[in-house]
Amino acid sequence: MIMKTNQQSRRNFLISSGLGTAGLLLTFSIPTACSRKLGGSREIQDFNAYLGIGKDGTVRVILSHVEMGQGIWTTLPMLIAEELDCDWKKIIVTHAPPGEPYIHTSYGVQMTGSSSSTYSEFDRYRMAGATARAMLISAAATRLGIDPSNCTTDSGHVLAGDRKIVYGELVEDAGKLTAPEQVSLKDPKDWKYIGTSMKRLDGKVKINGQAEYGLDKDLPGLQIAVVAHPPFFGAKVISYDATECLSINGVSQVVQIPTGLAVLATNFWSAKKGRDVLQVEWDLPVNSVTTTTQFEAYRNLAKSKGIVTQESGNVSEGLATSNTKLEMEYCLPYLAHACMEPMNCTIDFDGQQAEIWAGVQMPMEDRKKASEVLGIPEGQIQLHTLFMGGAFGRRTTFDSDFVVEAAHIAKTVRKPIKLVWTREDDMRAGYYRAAFLHDVKVGLDKNGHPQAWQHRVVGQSIHEQGTPFSAFVKNGIDGTSVEGARNSRYLDHTPHISIELHSTKNEVPVLWWRSVGHSHIAFAMESAIDELAHAAGKDPVAYRRELLDSKRHLATLNLAAEKSGWGKRLPDGHYQGIAVHESFRSYVAHVVEVSLENGKPKVQKVTCAIDCGLAVNPDGVKAQMEGGIIFGLSAALYGEITMDNGSAVQSNFHDYQMVRMSDAPKIEVFIVDSEEQMGGAGEPCVPPVAPALTNAIFAATGTRIRTLPVMTHLIL
Repeated sequence: MIMKTNQQSRRNFLISSGLGTAGLLLTFSIPTACSRKLGGSREIQDFNAYLGIGKDGTVRVILSHVEMGQGIWTTLPMLIAEELDCDWKKIIVTHAPPGEPYIHTSYGVQMTGSSSSTYSEFDRYRMAGATARAMLISAAATRLGIDPSNCTTDSGHVLAGDRKIVYGELVEDAGKLTAPEQVSLKDPKDWKYIGTSMKRLDGKVKINGQAEYGLDKDLPGLQIAVVAHPPFFGAKVISYDATECLSINGVSQVVQIPTGLAVLATNFWSAKKGRDVLQVEWDLPVNSVTTTTQFEAYRNLAKSKGIVTQESGNVSEGLATSNTKLEMEYCLPYLAHACMEPMNCTIDFDGQQAEIWAGVQMPMEDRKKASEVLGIPEGQIQLHTLFMGGAFGRRTTFDSDFVVEAAHIAKTVRKPIKLVWTREDDMRAGYYRAAFLHDVKVGLDKNGHPQAWQHRVVGQSIHEQGTPFSAFVKNGIDGTSVEGARNSRYLDHTPHISIELHSTKNEVPVLWWRSVGHSHIAFAMESAIDELAHAAGKDPVAYRRELLDSKRHLATLNLAAEKSGWGKRLPDGHYQGIAVHESFRSYVAHVVEVSLENGKPKVQKVTCAIDCGLAVNPDGVKAQMEGGIIFGLSAALYGEITMDNGSAVQSNFHDYQMVRMSDAPKIEVFIVDSEEQMGGAGEPCVPPVAPALTNAIFAATGTRIRTLPVMTHLIL
């Protein structure tokens, strides 16, 4: 396989990578002047924007995406290591700074999201490794006076007959060479890393506590800041009295910022205590959201035709002439991201230069927003991206909310500050997965197959708020609101279809939440399909096989059914439900097995099958499935943010519950042996969880759960 690469400016790299080049263009920093120190006295040579090699053979891999638990700290280095033929034990990994060479190959911004990190970098990182390897071979051949074709590589060495030169001895000479115009990539049959389960490179530092998260950052003279946010979305400060607050030992000052009042102190607890006694008068908004009235309004909206996102035939006629007609309504609440590490940001600003430490998913966007607040050019801001204790989309805010808050504070105090959000701030002042209502009417033909499908989706748009991806809204349709329903493969042979959207607006801030629109669409689609199967008197797996004309859907469906023992005798009192869904270029099926304990469902086992194309690190894919299943079960069983007059009711894990270890089921994950295009792993595992669970509960109880969460709405 021959692929081209070019030397070019960083500006040209931005233009090229933003045009969907699959990451084949690299930015090179070849001159010896680019050599730098890496810890101790080890000099490291930058071969390109993604890797450098030290004189001691150390290989530094620079991640263009950020590690937030999904495992790319290991997966992306595997791509470079494969083509570089380096010693895996010599690899160290760092996050990239904000910069054009690290812009996403598809989205045109530097970001981590959409479960795209591995497949978007598959070519770019392999090319980086292959290019450096070719330059090392060329340097070795010149030194030995032989043709490069007589050289091979292995584990960080160039080999020529019985002669062997370590990479570290060659980096200075190789660094003076011009990057080759063409390099060859390995044949897959020769891979030794890709497709093999590898232990996580970040595992050790996360276990021993050396990994640095945002909350770990400390600086001399650091002031801790907490913000008093409005008690209702849309409220503003009218006046405040900080007398009692400033009397708290350790509290230094109170600063008003656009989003509220920041209390600064020498430590977190003093700042929090100071905030607790602040006297604030708020200008309260009118017509604020209350959950019950919100869904009543959604229900009324669903009675009228929305913006059509997919239409064929005549759905009214198809419903009228059907043999059987079903009407179903599915309701899903606001959901918090509930990252284990709350939002935080540290800034040291002296009026001219700024240094920022934060766990963020869009470093360039966050630096840009900080520069606007601080009033200095972006080039005078150094942003350090740190490990993140979870994100799930929360750290990709289009307004860089917590970074901007910290910048406003730092601009006023001109000393090192660390903004810390409490758990309550995260739950009540943050962004949410939007609440949605689905009104679904289906008419079945004589074979029990859908001949008419009317589906009205009601809920808030993410992109209409104004995001870096607002172009996703076309003709009034936010594609993320209907993804998974529009053009569903279940409807390939349905003659009468109308998929419609009502995009609502209110002051509650919404954001992408793990799996975005698929998180609510899959619940509606897979619940409805299960209801249709039972209405047609057919087995849910067999019924899906009848409707799906999709090789990858069927591969995951069949594998999950087989491995779970679907259709075979289960232990007494155990029941199964199934769901299969495509999202983020991957296909995932879950079989959930439940029992009833004291009238409540107990999840005993989840069997998962995934087709993500090539699994670069199979162990990493399995870990993502396991984590996503627990995440999805937490939301399906307990997750709910309710609104009372514009204020979030839930505040912490006592009333926004998670699946605990004692409740966690046995999980088995199976990866489809696939040669299809690569997809993601972090997000696709979530959508099928909730419907597989509620379908299992129906099998156990005969009760359909159409409103989540289960533990709030299950009535037996």
